Amino acid sequence: MKLLLKNCDILAADGDGYRWLKNAYLGIDGSVIDYIGESRPQADYDREKDMSSRLLAPGLINCHGHTAMTLLRGIGSDLPLQEWLFEKMMPIEDRFTAQDIQVGNALALLEMISTGTTSYSDMYFHADTAVENAMAAGIKANLCRPNQCFNQGETYAQNTRARESIQLFKDCNGMADGRIRIDFAIHAEYTNFPHIVEAYSADCKALGGRMHIHLSETKKEHDECVAKYGKTPARWFYDLGTFDSPTYAAHCVWVTEEDMALMKEKGVSPVHNPTSNMKLGSGFAPIPRMLELGLNVALGTDGAASNNNLNMMEEMHLAAVLHNGFTQDPTLMKPAQVLNMATRNGARLQGRSDTGSLEVGKKADIIAIDLTRPHLCPNIDPLALMTYSAQGGDVAMTMVDGRILYENGEFLTLDSDRILHAAKACADRLYH
Repeated sequence: MKLLLKNCDILAADGDGYRWLKNAYLGIDGSVIDYIGESRPQADYDREKDMSSRLLAPGLINCHGHTAMTLLRGIGSDLPLQEWLFEKMMPIEDRFTAQDIQVGNALALLEMISTGTTSYSDMYFHADTAVENAMAAGIKANLCRPNQCFNQGETYAQNTRARESIQLFKDCNGMADGRIRIDFAIHAEYTNFPHIVEAYSADCKALGGRMHIHLSETKKEHDECVAKYGKTPARWFYDLGTFDSPTYAAHCVWVTEEDMALMKEKGVSPVHNPTSNMKLGSGFAPIPRMLELGLNVALGTDGAASNNNLNMMEEMHLAAVLHNGFTQDPTLMKPAQVLNMATRNGARLQGRSDTGSLEVGKKADIIAIDLTRPHLCPNIDPLALMTYSAQGGDVAMTMVDGRILYENGEFLTLDSDRILHAAKACADRLYH
């Protein structure tokens, strides 16, 4: 099937930046973009779709989250991270069934797809249920079963989480024509022991996997690691071989200059989670310095219990304004740079070289923004519009691999009524 999107504005790739095409055309052949231009293409298309008053942009890539935690939305607000995690989150999560996790993930997919996310990275247990959901929904996903160890006497061979993680990788990596990727994951330094992390990291490298971790999210976590091991969490992971695989690290709020040098050396991608970091009072990640050093900084929402939504438009807005305000420099975070964090950089982090931008030969992972909304008028600078003005609810269409998943409030691959009903039933059981 060949599809022509016509009469639309387009934020097309231009090197590492963007060019704004007005009243333009974008052609799709199967799952791939085969034409972008302001003049009508000469090739014939099976179907044409009028996209007047729509701005086409690359699909957003949410690089860190815990999707099943949609069922924990609103629980444990206004608590510091360690208390929030160990006293509020984990006791409820211990009651989660595989069905709860599948429902929570499906609820997250509704939210993400309707707000412009076309690919996401997730860290949660029973990840096989997320595989099933992603295949049905048509979204792209980098999924992992996080490794943890709370018993120092446990051997690596006894660690069931590692075995589950590796089996998931062997069974599911590359499914759905590559839409499904399985990553390795270490939850954090403070939920593991060195002998487990070293062995698991070696397996990740041997199998050619990617690694997803939490890193220096809070000052407490960072300082306690230094007190315990005489080194920062980044140095701890570095020394244990974790960074020898392509690694992406969520939060990175308290990383030092030396930590960032280690990350640069090993190609570790930081994932900025501005809302979660502000809500939990974790602090301000040194994102401008990371960008200055050339680190591949991406964006993520974190889970819905620490955000409390999965709206990447909001993360873009906050990533742009937070650091300008903190440094008192309004020129620091450029709109194009922020959009790259939410698209190109995320694609690079996920190991997806065929997406992240609108250009011929890339996958047709596209969102359409409704320019008839009052707060999007006038459209003088579409990059500024995307960064400072657009909201998740302005997404009029979400397309992955040339397939429309959501359009004008309608989900085309998911039964939203069934999912919402199931989510309410899970919440009633868990809390009442």
